[in-house]
Amino acid sequence: MNFEFFIARRIIAAKDYKSSISAPIIKIAITAIAMGLIMMLVSIATGVGLQKKIREKVSAFNGDIIITNFDTNFSNDSQIPISKKQDFYPNFKGVEGIKHIQVTASKGGVIRTETDFEGIVVKGAGGDYDWQYFQDYLIEGTLPNFKGALNEDILVSQYVANRLQLKVGETVRTFFFDNESKNGFRSRGFKIKGIYNSGFQQFDEQFIIADIRHVQKLNRWDKDQIGGFELFVEDFDAIHDVGNKVYQETGSTLDTQTIREKYYSIFEWLDLFDFNIVLIIGIMILVAGINMITALLVLILERTQMIGILKALGSSDWMVRKIFLYNAMYLIGVGLFWGNLIGVGLLLIQKYFKLFPLNPNIYYVTEAPIYLDIRYILLLNAGTFLLCFIMLLIPSFIIAKISPVKAIRFD
Repeated sequence: MNFEFFIARRIIAAKDYKSSISAPIIKIAITAIAMGLIMMLVSIATGVGLQKKIREKVSAFNGDIIITNFDTNFSNDSQIPISKKQDFYPNFKGVEGIKHIQVTASKGGVIRTETDFEGIVVKGAGGDYDWQYFQDYLIEGTLPNFKGALNEDILVSQYVANRLQLKVGETVRTFFFDNESKNGFRSRGFKIKGIYNSGFQQFDEQFIIADIRHVQKLNRWDKDQIGGFELFVEDFDAIHDVGNKVYQETGSTLDTQTIREKYYSIFEWLDLFDFNIVLIIGIMILVAGINMITALLVLILERTQMIGILKALGSSDWMVRKIFLYNAMYLIGVGLFWGNLIGVGLLLIQKYFKLFPLNPNIYYVTEAPIYLDIRYILLLNAGTFLLCFIMLLIPSFIIAKISPVKAIRFD
């Protein structure tokens, strides 16, 4: 067995070690490491989780990249149609990194009941529409099917349903402004097939999902005319490069816009989370390192006589330093163990029981979302351990300045 490791184990297992002057300081150091790791785990899990959840919600209603007519102002009301017959549809083979493309069109209107009314945007979806996100948001009823014959089924948000007291199965009357009609508007009757709640009130208070063919008829478009295309990318981090390539591959009459550009303020706010996470990690590691340095210095001071005896018996400075570094590594390991146990436990509780709600008007989500990945947990543990160990090398140099004669006589 390694001599230094053997001595370190004996020190850790000794009863007087646990009742010594350094015991409370050591407990504080272990607690600091545990609390620091908990804070880092929570900051990463909630910060990255919030980024991903909000990004998914924005993508659900807009796609990652939007292709429209070049003269369109990217509003929620499709005014100038484009042809669905494009070289890149239904498969965008000219650019790598695109996993799905779908057609869409939208039109502003008003839902009216006997007692109330609400302004909405009817988003038209076709048979190629990806319902992946709305499957998760669905809270009542079923998703509509637009692959067959034209039907009146729609998907409304819980926000609109609550305001107008609507239920699944009810038929609602929706009115749309039309300058070409005699009375200035046209109406459509829709049947509520399902109710969704994305938690993103900015979108929930606007959008209902209907068959795109209703929008085409309301706008007097041909069957192959649509409002635009929505593209979904495989890697969102590469959305800027993919968006530029998509722009180059589309015709001169078409324009493209990524959701990062359309909702610039939201994504700029989300990017601030990266800085906050790095700042929290740096502060927590610094605090944990300083506490461990203090604990190590107290351990060295407390074992000064032992250091003198070991040196007198022929141990080198590095051998003695390794004894205390092994001791410190054990303390770091204990702190990391409890930090992981408590931190991951709290995150799992929030993930499955959702104990901590958030204001959707501010954070666009109803509860703190959690992102757990074993890779960042392992990397965080390894980085914390390594940085704390490097910081501990500095106070360990004090051992080299301890004289064996003075150390043995030290009291």
